[in-house]
Amino acid sequence: MDELEEIRRRKLAELQAQRERELEELRRQQELQSEIQAQKKAILRAILEPEARERLARIKLAHPEISESIENQLIALAQTGRLRQKITDEMLVEILKRALPKKRETKIIRK
Repeated sequence: MDELEEIRRRKLAELQAQRERELEELRRQQELQSEIQAQKKAILRAILEPEARERLARIKLAHPEISESIENQLIALAQTGRLRQKITDEMLVEILKRALPKKRETKIIRK
């Protein structure tokens, strides 16, 4: 009976250790993710005018995937040195027009 209890205790200790390792890994991933987000935010603050930043934030609320794509493109342009000036709101609107798919206009014809 003591042998069985010892096996149970060892198994429980192994499971607890594994759980702790998984939690630690999850914490590290979350810290890395928050660090990446902070770096993205700093880069965007440096390359976007305040109005353009606000527009991008509003777009992120409605269309997070489109906003993420635009942010990544802008950051890539900034890192490669292809941006000569800060992105204004008007410039961002043009970028968005090119990035967003054209909406089809539906006409209803009554006969």
